Amino acid sequence: MNFPSTRLRRLRRTEAMRSLVRETHLHPGALIYPLFICPGESVRKEIGSMPGVFNLSIDEAVKEAEACAALGIGGLLLFGLPAEKDEQATGAWAEDGIVQSALRKFKNSRALAPLVLIADVCLCEYTSHGHCGVVARDGDHYEIENDSSVALIAKTAASLAKAGADIVAPSDMMDGRVEAIRDALDVGGSEQIPVMSYASKFASAFYGPFREAADSAPQFGDRRSYQMDGANLREAMREIDQDIAEGADMLLMKPAMPYLDVIRAARERYDLPMGAYQVSGEYSMLHAAFQRGWLEPERAMMESLLSIRRAGADFIVTYFAKDAAKVLG
Repeated sequence: MNFPSTRLRRLRRTEAMRSLVRETHLHPGALIYPLFICPGESVRKEIGSMPGVFNLSIDEAVKEAEACAALGIGGLLLFGLPAEKDEQATGAWAEDGIVQSALRKFKNSRALAPLVLIADVCLCEYTSHGHCGVVARDGDHYEIENDSSVALIAKTAASLAKAGADIVAPSDMMDGRVEAIRDALDVGGSEQIPVMSYASKFASAFYGPFREAADSAPQFGDRRSYQMDGANLREAMREIDQDIAEGADMLLMKPAMPYLDVIRAARERYDLPMGAYQVSGEYSMLHAAFQRGWLEPERAMMESLLSIRRAGADFIVTYFAKDAAKVLG
């Protein structure tokens, strides 16, 4: 008989012992903090549905980025809120676009040198209709055009790389966008810039608070014709296969918590660096429980991040990045 010769509790007796045999570890350098950058000066507007997260003007974003660098956080994921929107998402690829301007400012700061600057590549924050591509209308019928959207997405990625992005991260889920971006980067002299594809981005209810943060809610319809059906694991693997074949250097899985099985399946199948995005709804849901005293904030936060890391993510995009980095020291 194994019992009582084998007693697994022997390795749980003290914190020192538990730390020694711990299988999964977090560190600040594996955390990526999203920033929402808006026009103006001295703007620090809290997002109502996301406690502790703000829309920031570039000067305030620099301060936030400096705090992240001091905490040892690995990088930033940048989203822009333009002053004006149109059907062609002009602000996404304009040389003086809000994220392009922020990138140039960040690159001029020595204090921010340790941070990897990741630029989200999508059109939804910049289009007047809130969709991630060009809309073709025929009476009451509409369609998000794939190929014309890809052309603008590739143009956006090239513009962001030229402005100083260390990584471009397409999140639109249009077919063929990774290849188009790779071609645009190479032609534009940014062949050293990696593409981190949101390779299996699901149409999720957990994006709700982000719509407020980025002012990107669709004005009609929804995004289910291009973002993935949450029921499909095998299709997620096909999407990743295609993006790798087109030249993706890194993968980003989104959302995290409802799709831990997808993260695990991807980790077992692919060798590329892979992150996961703990999205706005995951963050806000936990904060709602914290405010009511239903969950212990620090323990629940760290447990949620550990679950993503244990599932196979090499790094995590999370609005908890600063708080978690303080706990990790």
